Amino acid sequence: MNSEQLNRFLYDSKLTAYAIMRRTTYVLTLLSVGLLIYAHGVVESPVQLQVLFYAIDAILAIFVLIYFLRILYTFERIKFLKRTWFEGVLMGVILINHTSTYLFGFPAIYTVFESMGIPLSVELYRVSVSLYMLVLLIVELLETKVHLKTLQLKPAITFILSFILLILLGTSLFMMPKMTNAPDSMPFLDALFMATSASCVTGLAVVDPGTYFTFSGQVVLLMLIQMGGLGILTFATFFASLMRQGIGIKQHVAMHEILESETLFSSKGLLRKLVLLTFLIEAIGAILVFMTWGRDVQFANLGSKIFYSIFHAVSAFCNAGFSLYPEGLYTAPVRFSYIMHLIIAMLIIFGGIGFPTILDVLSPKSMRMRMEKPWKNWKLLSRLTIYTSVALIGLGMIGFFLLEYYNTLSSLNFAEALIASFFQSVTTRTAGFNSVDISLLTTPTLLMFIFLMFIGASPGSTGGGIKTTTFVVILLAVSATIRNKREIEVGKRSIPHSVAYKAFSVFAFAALLNMFFLFILTISDPQFDIMRLAFEQVSAFATVGLSTGITAGLSEVGKSIIIVSMYIGRVGTLTLAVALSTRSSSAAYKYPATQLPIG
Repeated sequence: MNSEQLNRFLYDSKLTAYAIMRRTTYVLTLLSVGLLIYAHGVVESPVQLQVLFYAIDAILAIFVLIYFLRILYTFERIKFLKRTWFEGVLMGVILINHTSTYLFGFPAIYTVFESMGIPLSVELYRVSVSLYMLVLLIVELLETKVHLKTLQLKPAITFILSFILLILLGTSLFMMPKMTNAPDSMPFLDALFMATSASCVTGLAVVDPGTYFTFSGQVVLLMLIQMGGLGILTFATFFASLMRQGIGIKQHVAMHEILESETLFSSKGLLRKLVLLTFLIEAIGAILVFMTWGRDVQFANLGSKIFYSIFHAVSAFCNAGFSLYPEGLYTAPVRFSYIMHLIIAMLIIFGGIGFPTILDVLSPKSMRMRMEKPWKNWKLLSRLTIYTSVALIGLGMIGFFLLEYYNTLSSLNFAEALIASFFQSVTTRTAGFNSVDISLLTTPTLLMFIFLMFIGASPGSTGGGIKTTTFVVILLAVSATIRNKREIEVGKRSIPHSVAYKAFSVFAFAALLNMFFLFILTISDPQFDIMRLAFEQVSAFATVGLSTGITAGLSEVGKSIIIVSMYIGRVGTLTLAVALSTRSSSAAYKYPATQLPIG
């Protein structure tokens, strides 16, 4: 068969071949993920595990074959290879590992990583490949609109369902026997609590993640944190943008509201930048954390040190606050790793100021532009978030230092007390790490922390709370009212009254919800004083994760309230903002004005 006949054959059979390859990929991807979950979550027998891993390796080999067939059926092969370079590298790694393992008896992946002291390297490799194929499957399903043509969901509903799906998936995984070190599987309510806390990047825990979960369970926890941290910015936005036969005006509006992008149609282009930027910052953070643990911090092997570094870097950037140490970063000797504390604090700040601000201030394109035009200022959103964040961090740092100098900071010298105060001020607004004993804090400090937690991070970030911009707009509106000014002004710009209405609505919603849930907690858990319950409730709603140590002792009703608070805190204010941004029904009439006494 000459090249012309081959090309004619490929052209005639292309549609049929692509349909077969697509269906095969769907089935095998779901099968491989199911086998991995079954192997790591249930099966104990080494013989059965080996059979399962052989089956998974066979599926990976078919993925490689399908990739080569896609190259063969593509007429512009160079463009295809450039477009799918990452998948190509992944398939190359699979091919090398399979060839070395099954033909030459030399398992390349196992040998390389085990020599570095990284345990479960082959399992992690299989999980990574299968998850990547699952992501490709989801993207292709959405892009080709398979089974979605009849699905009519509003973006706000899609946001809610995406997080519910993530939480339920995490709950199911945590309840598998091999995910925990407990003799029995994890109770449903505790599994739901931990899955919600991780997916909503809160950090409240009813068990100690470092000792209760096995390595597989800790990997699941890490994945939930990562997906939850990027949930609003990627999963919810991605699903919302691809529903209803592609990207429409309503989806662009939803993305615009979430990402706070400058123009309506620039929102779509941000998704790829956000994902790459997230992984880049987390990777740099993990390397710096790895280098700054301190001499006294001991690890079982190099692999354990690498995993701990990655886990804490991702947890910090996603503002989750989960730690693999029983008392967080207050655990000795980690509490004395002050340089590492500063690295964690910087990751929290980057995760909390919001991606729009990071792209405006720190992206290479923006930095080059400002070098060429140094007179050009940051965008108004960037200025508001950065100045407000600096002010709140400074306020919290000074307040904590003065209030706790003779209490939790009494055993530290002046420099150590300053670092601890800075760290707690940064982490209190949304991250939830602690380098002091939170249960020993004085009542004034707890009240200050509740105030900082309630404000939270900035819009478009991985953090919670009512957001810094909401707080600033409320202050500006109050100031304009006191000075009897008609317009709300900031940075030589006028803020529309509709924005002020949204800010007050978010504030009122958050305040009423917290008061209502606190009222229920005082009934369900009267054994704890109201200050500790209020601290726990606001910490849950603002997805902070700080606790005075009462989380595990809450009743089932109390845990349920905290679960709902964490979930609403993660998606509630966003859903409200998107709902308020929709156009109201037009009315060609106006009722007569009236005056009501206020204050």
